[in-house]
Amino acid sequence: MTQSFSNEQPNTSNNQQQSLNHGGHEMMDMHETIGEIIAGLNQSIFLRPHVKDQELLSILDRQYNFTLGTYNTIVESYNTGHDPSVPTGRYQMETGNDFTYGLKPGQPKKPMQNANEINDEMISGFLLGAHKGSAKCMTAAALETTNPVVRRVVADSIPNCIEMAYELSIYQNKHGYYQVPQYSQQDMRAMLDAFATSKNPLH
Repeated sequence: MTQSFSNEQPNTSNNQQQSLNHGGHEMMDMHETIGEIIAGLNQSIFLRPHVKDQELLSILDRQYNFTLGTYNTIVESYNTGHDPSVPTGRYQMETGNDFTYGLKPGQPKKPMQNANEINDEMISGFLLGAHKGSAKCMTAAALETTNPVVRRVVADSIPNCIEMAYELSIYQNKHGYYQVPQYSQQDMRAMLDAFATSKNPLH
């Protein structure tokens, strides 16, 4: 949850000063981040009438509503420089997290030839890409942000983008749209055992 950074209510002059407490890099990255979120929301509206699977439609609607709330929280904190009236929340998936591993032969993928080819595989991929894009933009913005409230709001929103992308990848894997290869057990064991913990902290 977004934490408070002040113990008293600032006066009008301080309010104005706090709303301008942003560096140049922060302004540019925040514009890109907010634009990325808007693009993802607009894409959901455009794609929704083409969804055929009810499970995907439910995911789209839940993720859209949550992202819209995130958008409002980010914009408010960005405009005011103060704690938003609705703090950042935590997105909860409504699915398991089991993946099917291994590759099965199938038709090679290629670009669409016309708009009528759109299907649930493509739509879930578009939605997944939007969340990945938002997570990257938010990470860059959080690392450049000087306003402490905006930095925390944006940083707290990154895990939600990751969670929504993860939910879509599980959906894609379940329907065979996204296959996950694995190393052999011998190679995997060797890679897992390649590191050991350390017990020598600095004093």
